[in-house]
This record gives sequence, structure tokens and C-alpha cells, in this order.
Amino acid sequence: MEEKQYLMLPGPTPVPPRVLRALAKPMINHRGPEFKTLLSEITAGLKEVFRTENDIIIYPSAGTGGMEAAVANFISPGEKVLVVSIGNFGDRFAEIARRFGARVEKMDFAWGTAADPAALEERLKEDKDKEIKAVFVTHNETSTGVTNDLKALRKAAGEHPALFIVDSVSGLGAMELETDGWNLDVVVAGSQKSFMIPPGLSFIAVSRRAWEAAEKCTNARYYWDIREARKYAEKGQTPYTPALPQLTALAESLRMIKEEGLPRIIARHRRLRDMVRAGVRALGLELLVKDEIASNAVTAVCAPAGIEADAIRRLLRERYGVIVAGGQNKLKNKIFRIGHLGYVCETDILATLAALEMALIGCGFKANLGQGVRAAQEVALAATQ
Repeated sequence: MEEKQYLMLPGPTPVPPRVLRALAKPMINHRGPEFKTLLSEITAGLKEVFRTENDIIIYPSAGTGGMEAAVANFISPGEKVLVVSIGNFGDRFAEIARRFGARVEKMDFAWGTAADPAALEERLKEDKDKEIKAVFVTHNETSTGVTNDLKALRKAAGEHPALFIVDSVSGLGAMELETDGWNLDVVVAGSQKSFMIPPGLSFIAVSRRAWEAAEKCTNARYYWDIREARKYAEKGQTPYTPALPQLTALAESLRMIKEEGLPRIIARHRRLRDMVRAGVRALGLELLVKDEIASNAVTAVCAPAGIEADAIRRLLRERYGVIVAGGQNKLKNKIFRIGHLGYVCETDILATLAALEMALIGCGFKANLGQGVRAAQEVALAATQ
């Protein structure tokens, strides 16, 4: 008998059956009226999730492609940027900016901690000549399971004229983000996270100030040229051939998001996070990050002393059909990460915790029998009362 698999990753995430069916729709003319209608529906739906009236551009790319577009279109070679990094994806933003010729200053915070708004405020106050042209921030650091206080960080930037550019690839849709309300200039998101569709699309919300920067930007651009994308979007098209199956799937997933309602979706993700954290603690394991900065999308769990994180992951996968992510870079084989975003519900969490308990015992760890599932159940039940 073929085993059911639980894809408990921070991306790609499980795809709902109705979205899978939408992926199988026939191809249409991407220069015709059907596509114009599709693109219009998708753009309107994305604006609701981004909480914005700004333009939204869709690229056929992974989230990293969206991050690259967020550098290439707004930063000219030689300009100075400040990258606030709390992990692997903050470091990635810095490296992309370097490769596009920016002068990169990096504010590093320890992995497993959040960025300090006061430190950002102080650094920008020191920039008397306004050399810094953009501040790059990660909303949700997928490598550690830390969520930055994006609203506080934007407030800390104050009246400094630097663009505020956000990677919310794994954050948008799983936690609060107010593009317009928080005055965010550029926000990047990806399809394979809370949008519940396969990898292959990235989305960028662009403010008026960012468009002004794009017009002045001297960086080399062709495929990523956001000005061309906007020009074609105005007539209901994309500059180059779009990823049609992903777009028809996105239209369906946006309908699902609208049906559930964004406030309920965020509350569900918060509840799943709390279930995972309560369950893991009850099993006797340590969590990498503190509760107050814990991500709604992914939880990083420390491997017990003397047991490799990858050994736990391997047993979870091979014996119980539960797929969780490993640690990255300096956290490799020290943590494993349980994703709980997108098309995930309480029973998925309970099954994952039950499998984790058995895998831990199989690795020689004396887990607290039955306590993980029970603790998670209590969280879920409390939310219904």
C-alpha cells in the first residue's frame, strides 16, 4: 500500500485538490481577451492579500527571482544599500545586491533572533548625507523561523528617504502585513508558500516612490525590467510568455483565500504555530526561537544532544511519510524545521507530532509519551471555546 505523505515544509507547500484541477485547464492565448480577464482577476486578488492599492507585477520565477527583480530595478550600480539580515535569506538579499554592483552594508543579527528597530533607527540617523538608497528587510526568515516586527522596523526608518524593500516570500498570507498602512515601498512574495500553488511565480508590490527609482535606475535589465512589465500589464498582458498553469491555479487559490477570509487565515496559521510549539515542548525538545518572535509559517526545532537532526528527518520520511526541512548553513544538522503554512490543518499537525514522537524514540530519545499530541490538542480546543 502506498503511504500518505505529509509535506510539512516551509515551501513548497501542499496544493489543494481544486487548485490541482485548475492547473490542468487548457492553454489559452496569452495575448487574447481570456488572459486579460484572468490577469485582471489575479491582480485584484493579490492586492487584497498584499493590502495595497499599489501596482503588483507577476514574474514567472521562484521567490529569489522576485528578490533579484527588487534589486535590479531599484538600485543602480555604486549606490549604497543597507541590508538587515537575521539569517540565510537576509544574507541572500545582500549577495544579490553585491552582484548588481551596489555598495552593501549589512546589519547582522544572531540567527534565531529578530532585528532591533532601535539599531536600525540609530544607523539611519547616522546617515547624514542620505547615502543609503534602500533598506532591505526580511519579513519572515524561513531558515530560523523568526518573524521580524516589520511595522516597527518601518517606523524606525522614519523620514529617511531610502526605499524600504521587503522579502515576504514566506510571510505574506500567513501573518499580518499592511503594504500601504505600513508605507512599504517594495514587497516580494512567492507562489509556493501560503498561496498554495506550485513554485514558479513571484509577486512584487511597487509604490509610487519605487516607480520613480525604477525610472532612474541604470542597472542592466531585460527579462526583469519592471517598466516593461507594467507597460504590458496595462493592456492585460505580460512582456514574455507567462506560466499559464500557475496563473490559472493562482486564480483558484485566491478564490479560496477570499472564501476563508484573510483574518481567519492568519488566525489559523497562528493556531497551527502554537500547536506545533506546544507539542514540541511537551515532547521534551527545545525550540530555536522565543515565542514573541516565532513565525506563523515555520518552526525550528533543536535536535536533542547526541542525535543528529538529519537522522530524525530521515526516520520521519522513510518510516512515517512526514517530510520536514533541515537546517541551513550554520544550523545544518542542528535543527529541523516544521512548516505549517498554506493548505495545512490541525490534523496535519497532530499526525506530524505523533510521527515525531515515534521517530525520536527510534533515534534513542526518551520522548514524553503521548504528551506532544495532547498539548497540541489542548491548544486547538482552546481556540474553539
